[in-house]
Amino acid sequence: MRIAIVGAHRVGKSTLAEELLVKLPGYTLEIEPYYQLEASGYEFSEIPTVEDFIEQFNYSARLISKGEHNVIFDRCVIDILAYLHVIDPGLNIQMLFETAQTVIAGIDLLVFVPIEKPDLIPGHQADLPKLRGLVNDLLHDWIEDFGIEAIEVRGNLLSRRDQVLAKFS
Repeated sequence: MRIAIVGAHRVGKSTLAEELLVKLPGYTLEIEPYYQLEASGYEFSEIPTVEDFIEQFNYSARLISKGEHNVIFDRCVIDILAYLHVIDPGLNIQMLFETAQTVIAGIDLLVFVPIEKPDLIPGHQADLPKLRGLVNDLLHDWIEDFGIEAIEVRGNLLSRRDQVLAKFS
């Protein structure tokens, strides 16, 4: 199974991905494209730019298109596209959206980790809280538009993990 975990920043995607990796022997984890690109020498702007997000989008599309099985993707083209749309609402993302729809067809389960109420990350600890909220709301609206199985997980880490693992039975 190929699992993509999506959501705004600082909602617990990476923590959930790492917890699932412990419970799913034989799975590999593809960490966020941002970190993979940074490790390969890509220099990101101090403040996220359209170009930075397009680079991440293309990298994520390549990762998903590799077709490997038993993989967990920490972030994917959908949430990167949401960031692009929020930081530049005038940008025509139709072609990227169509690319995302094609690429995401290779995912078996989309796991959306929303901002919860009350927020598990206090406002003073969240980077760019307005951006975070707008991306969260957009992802919530988009999730069903991609035509693949999707779940929204809530609660503490173990509860979220168990909600995903229930899809395996």
